[in-house]
Amino acid sequence: MPSNPTLEKDRVPGQATDAPEASAAVVRGPGAGSGADLAAIEAGLDHLQSETTKRSRDWTRVLLPLAAVAALLIAWQLYVSLGFKRRDLVPGPLDVAASFGALWAEGRAQEAVLTSLGRGLLGFAVSVVVATPLGLLLGQVRPLRRAFGPLISGLQVLPSVAWVPAAIIWFGLTDATVYFVVLMGAIPSIVNGLVAGIDQIPPQYRSVAKVLGASRGELALRVILPAALPGYVAGLKQGWAFSWRSLMAAEIIAVGGTLGFGLGSLLDQGRTLSDMGVVMSAILVILAVGIAIELAVFSPLERRLLASRGLLSGGTR
Repeated sequence: MPSNPTLEKDRVPGQATDAPEASAAVVRGPGAGSGADLAAIEAGLDHLQSETTKRSRDWTRVLLPLAAVAALLIAWQLYVSLGFKRRDLVPGPLDVAASFGALWAEGRAQEAVLTSLGRGLLGFAVSVVVATPLGLLLGQVRPLRRAFGPLISGLQVLPSVAWVPAAIIWFGLTDATVYFVVLMGAIPSIVNGLVAGIDQIPPQYRSVAKVLGASRGELALRVILPAALPGYVAGLKQGWAFSWRSLMAAEIIAVGGTLGFGLGSLLDQGRTLSDMGVVMSAILVILAVGIAIELAVFSPLERRLLASRGLLSGGTR
């Protein structure tokens, strides 16, 4: 094959001429393949950065919370040992552990956790089913949002414990009372979170979807809801917190009847018997369940969402 004068002219003396990659790159020109190469390099750097960040964060994410808990326990035990309050009023960590062990041996701790957790998860699931279409509707239909938006915000501010007396009158001492209070605590937060996420969507998304012929249902489910996920997940997280708090308030006040024995009932029972070991055991279990749901569900969901959008920086959690 006759040699290319351009190639002969550009050849550096002493350079090998049988390297296929170099020859192909010269023939294609400097612009060919550069996009794919840059994308590969960028993906590799992102992977390297994520792996380095993950290795550097894993230990701190485990050790720092453990260190904080250990410091609190030491401070608690030190305060009790100094004798500022009687041990029956302020029990130490070992006293609380003994009380919880007795509750566990009797089976009351397991019953309370399972009852409250089942109620909380079921009530939260129903809240999501109700609040999601309501939030999509208010986020897209402006007259409805102007009419009902202030009411939803007011319901979110209203303490859920205020609904307990009314729910007892309406539904009696039944599980319906507890679920009603949970729904009234969770739904406004989920709706407001979804509406806030919809407000942050660029208007071009709607325009492009309409140009492509998307119906209102397709626009809501395939464009609006995915784009509003950050606000929606924040609303879900807050809704769970409100539902768990509402559940505890309802279980503390509404006791007896056909209601089961939950953590709130255990807490109220400890108050009635003036047994601070039982009271502190119930409080710590309520706290532990809330932290477990946060770490097992919402934190991984938020990290995955941020990572999928390229927003998970090295300083994020």
